[in-house]
Amino acid sequence: MRKIYVFDTTLRDGEQSPGVNLNTREKVEIAHQLERLGIDRMEAGFPAASPGDLAAVNAVAKAVKNVTVIGLSRSREQDIDAVKEALKGAQDPCIHIFLATSPIHRQHKLRMDRAQVLDTARSAIRYAKKTFSKLEFSLEDAGRTEYDFLVEMVNMAVEEGAAVVNIPDTVGYLSPYEYGNIFKHLKENVHNIDKVQLSAHCHNDLGMATANTLAAILNGADQIEGTINGIGERAGNTAIEEIAMALETRQEFFQAKTSLQLSEIARTSRLVSRLTGMVVPGNKAIVGANAFAHESGIHQDGMLKEKTTYEIMTPETIGLKESKLVLGKHSGRHAFRERLIELGYELEDEALNRAFAQFKDLADKKKEVTDEDLLAVIEEKLQDAPEVFKLESIFVTYGDESTPTAKVRIATLDGDTVEQQAEGNGSVDAIYNAIDQVSGEEVTLSDYSIKSVTHGKDALGEVHVVLTQNQISVQGRGVSTDILGASARAYVDGLNKLIEKRKTYTNRVNVNL
Repeated sequence: MRKIYVFDTTLRDGEQSPGVNLNTREKVEIAHQLERLGIDRMEAGFPAASPGDLAAVNAVAKAVKNVTVIGLSRSREQDIDAVKEALKGAQDPCIHIFLATSPIHRQHKLRMDRAQVLDTARSAIRYAKKTFSKLEFSLEDAGRTEYDFLVEMVNMAVEEGAAVVNIPDTVGYLSPYEYGNIFKHLKENVHNIDKVQLSAHCHNDLGMATANTLAAILNGADQIEGTINGIGERAGNTAIEEIAMALETRQEFFQAKTSLQLSEIARTSRLVSRLTGMVVPGNKAIVGANAFAHESGIHQDGMLKEKTTYEIMTPETIGLKESKLVLGKHSGRHAFRERLIELGYELEDEALNRAFAQFKDLADKKKEVTDEDLLAVIEEKLQDAPEVFKLESIFVTYGDESTPTAKVRIATLDGDTVEQQAEGNGSVDAIYNAIDQVSGEEVTLSDYSIKSVTHGKDALGEVHVVLTQNQISVQGRGVSTDILGASARAYVDGLNKLIEKRKTYTNRVNVNL
């Protein structure tokens, strides 16, 4: 059974999804979960994009121990130097260099001919190899590159000592037959091709990212690149969980598999969804809410008689199990801590105390606190931004024949407590107007969404907001059994992140393989 290496780019390509902006703490939290999932290689970011990106990549590099940590770089010495700085402290560092090769990119973006592209890439690889023993080289827009030039470029990368050569379908243009044939052609025409691993990186513009990646595997790809939940630029990337489960479920056909801990898939999906604010569609393969749901009477009848009639895999395989430890208002700190450890969180005493206090507050309102509730509480508390503003209370009045009014009490960083009252078009608008009066910040509410974390009348509600100020955009998140409380928490969380980000804001450079 051939092993397929998994290169995860959730923290780089995934973060380039419009509206997604992860802070350092959130990136580290996702990185720890990706490590538990068992990925082989983790692209932590693009260090040359900004000082903040460099610092976040460095934090990830120091946090994980059992994963190759990768920094992305253009074929420029200053980018390579930024990756070198960012990966200090990494147990197993690797640099990922790219350069476009297709005619349209050569002519319109790079303004280079073939020879210049080849020389630029060769020089970059040689410069990087002075520092890095592990190097991956990507031919951006390889899917629209001439076959003979692909062979020439890959031959060069092999000669210069690249460990992995990536063949991206950068714009999701190819069909599975076409993409798979590229790998077949390279295997047959590149000298010493056995000295490198070929990698597949597909985008989903035409909805074929997963199919294309599987076609690459059938034609000799050694590594797949993707993101959790398939997030990423435009229509996103190959969803890692889809590839993993396709190989697991159809082993006899593909004769290949990953080494992922499949039981961590569901939890990884939920974490990425919460921290990015990107809701997983109900019909999403593997991790969607309906992936293991059956409503049709014919399907239900078949399931009751024999599950394999309509289920080709079990929810337990990806970690969809109910908790055996019930937490409620009588649960103590020890049980709370142990449950968090089982869920993968080991908090310092101060963080544990804050989380436990919120858990107790929640337990007073709910009969039973589920794992999903706990995860929502913990992830709301894990943030880098100092609490310039802290919500202490809200009071809302609303009636059919009166204007909604909200009064908020907010503690500031200097120890003062401020109360303000405001009206609005609705209760949430009134709350936000009152908070704006306290903060003095002029922001635009670019997005507002609500989802239920659990089920039932006492379900924990989660609110995501996107706040924009000039060129800065941040996400805020709040959870509560009361949706107005969650809305207020999310807005204050967003304001705190905005103030912190404003201190170090620089223009980001996004890239798209």
